[in-house]
Amino acid sequence: MEAFDLVLRGGQVVLPGQGVTRCDIAVRDGRIAALLAEGTNAPAAEEVSLGGLIVMPGAIDVHLHLGHGADISRPRVPGDAAQESAGAAAGGITCFIPYLMATEPFERVLPDVIAVTEAGSRVDFGCHCIISTEEQLAGVPDYVRDWGAPTFKIFMNNRGGEGKRLGLPDIDDGFLLRLCEAAAAHGGMVCPHPESIEMAWVLRQRVMQADPEGKGGLVSWNATRPPFVEADAVQRAAFVAKTAGAPLYVVHTSSAEALQAALRQRAAGARVFIETCPHYLTHDETWEGGDVGKINPPLRSPADREALWRAVLDGEVDTIATDHVHRTISAKSGGIWAASPGCPGMETLLPILLSEGRAKRGLSLERIAELTASTPARCMGLAHAKGSIAIGMDADFAVVDPNARWTFQRDAVLSSAGYSIYERWPLTGRVVHTLVRGRFILRDGAVQDAGIGTGRYVRRRLDQAG
Repeated sequence: MEAFDLVLRGGQVVLPGQGVTRCDIAVRDGRIAALLAEGTNAPAAEEVSLGGLIVMPGAIDVHLHLGHGADISRPRVPGDAAQESAGAAAGGITCFIPYLMATEPFERVLPDVIAVTEAGSRVDFGCHCIISTEEQLAGVPDYVRDWGAPTFKIFMNNRGGEGKRLGLPDIDDGFLLRLCEAAAAHGGMVCPHPESIEMAWVLRQRVMQADPEGKGGLVSWNATRPPFVEADAVQRAAFVAKTAGAPLYVVHTSSAEALQAALRQRAAGARVFIETCPHYLTHDETWEGGDVGKINPPLRSPADREALWRAVLDGEVDTIATDHVHRTISAKSGGIWAASPGCPGMETLLPILLSEGRAKRGLSLERIAELTASTPARCMGLAHAKGSIAIGMDADFAVVDPNARWTFQRDAVLSSAGYSIYERWPLTGRVVHTLVRGRFILRDGAVQDAGIGTGRYVRRRLDQAG
């Protein structure tokens, strides 16, 4: 028998369709070469004993913002990807797909972004393009065919100058329709940021008049763009996408109303995938962290948080992604009205789901694997190589100790954000090792700098039957 490159022995492996199974995993040339009965003689260049730890498919974070300093539009130097992918490794993430933001056509942007990210990243990656201009819209067929980037974000709230904060132009529902048509025609999918901003303007003016100093904090922020503003845009986008024949991926679902709007459209025949984020499952407008918790969409009510948990447990939510933003905590200064929205989250993805989901609510390891690996891979066009532990797939693993008890501290933060909304949280469940294509990027809890620059761009192709 030809020797394997690596054999992982003595793990409890989350296998598709089989659940948690004790077996050994053999890796050759970056892929899973064999799943062996425990203890099978298999010569290898390296053997690692896992001592009963859980081997999960590496998480795929399909919603994050990777940039440079306070700019979250795209990475500019290899160190941008190196630092944020260190956080990804700690969170059990082996592949991520950041959103790229630009006003020029993406064929001018993608070569540099891919080169810079490959030079720094420890994890594999794809790209989503945020479509905002006529030139970008015209480029949709090329982005799908030539770049393997078939998923397109649109900020439905960019009207009346709202996009200026991000340096983007205004668009309208006609633009949304044409993007859905282009996606349908060329094998793409639309990922809307859903907000009916005209109603939010009315509410924002009222709330700011009543609370000009922002003393209401997260409650006031939630009141400026409440759940029905999100839900209205979700149902509108899903209806337009269904009419055009395009699949829709609803990002960062934050409320019960938005969830129900998506489920109604799904029941009516729309192809709708529903994403939520850890922070909407763990935090709400009553959080004592105040302005640090300013996120868009806002943190909602405790009832919304529990409704999302039920949907996660019941199978209605398809994916959990981080919407990671690496701006530092200094961006939260100036009160709720001035604070920048967003929070980091990659390095706590699996630990939070293990702790708050499995340990506290009985969320199974198999369901966590679906939410963070197999379903993201399937709906984002990665299932040919990633998302499950099976022969021939990339050897991407998150090896976890589901019973480890620990406390997350600020001095342990790896992201350039330098803080976390989970600081001082007692957690149950920790990532011990993370491997990308059979290479350790996190080993015994320590990020491996040898992994810098080993991440590779992965071209994606959507399964139009999916």
